Order: sequence, then C-alpha cells, then structure tokens
Amino acid sequence: MTFAHLTIATRDAAATSRFYQNTFQWRQLHMPGNIEIDADWLEMVPGQQIHILQIENFEPSPFEEEFGRHLALFHPADDFDALRQRLVDNGAEIIPPIRETPFPRFFFRDPNGYMVEVINQDAYRVENSEK
Repeated sequence: MTFAHLTIATRDAAATSRFYQNTFQWRQLHMPGNIEIDADWLEMVPGQQIHILQIENFEPSPFEEEFGRHLALFHPADDFDALRQRLVDNGAEIIPPIRETPFPRFFFRDPNGYMVEVINQDAYRVENSEK
C-alpha cells in the first residue's frame, strides 16, 4: 500500500497552492471537471498528491502541534536549508522541534495554520528505544 493523496481545507485555495508550489516546488496538476468548488491539485512526487479545497469559514484544528496533528515530510539534504529559507520568504512560521532527534528536522506553520514537519531525508535513521 502506498500513499495516494492528502486533502486539506483552506480559505484560499489559490494562495495555498502558490505557497506550496513556491516552497516545495510541487507541480500543479489538471483537475477533473466535476469539482464545483475552488480547488487545486498538486503533485508532491510522482504518484502522490495534495488536494487543496477552498472551504468557507475554515479554521485549523487547535491540535496542530509537534505532539498533536501534523504532516511529516522527508526532504533531500541538498535543498534542506534552501527550503527553510523559501518557507520563511513565503510567510511560514518556522518552529524548532521540542524533542531531540539524531537527524536534522524542523517544523513550520503554513499560512492556513497547518503544522508540517520537514525531516532531512539523507540524515534520517529509524529511532529505536532501548527497552
């Protein structure tokens, strides 16, 4: 089983799409003609998408936190620092992690209030507990 897509709600689908295109450089996809709300679909990597839906009066969960709900993404080491700067340049709030890990990572809050974790893909290793 593999990941197909993630759907997120937003008050402004076009602005959210631009944010993720400008920061992660995700590619905009053609959408089916049977969606009757403002929306956009982006390709994160081949075969994996994010669907962005404009929902009136959308509010993010108050549980968007490191120890709460968040999306975690691997990102290549050679673009890790540049991504962090693109996020800042596009209005994201960078949040340092609470829990230490043996690999570089950071969190950011996107303009919708969603919490996203970015993990250095090349330095990542599975953390094992010593029990």
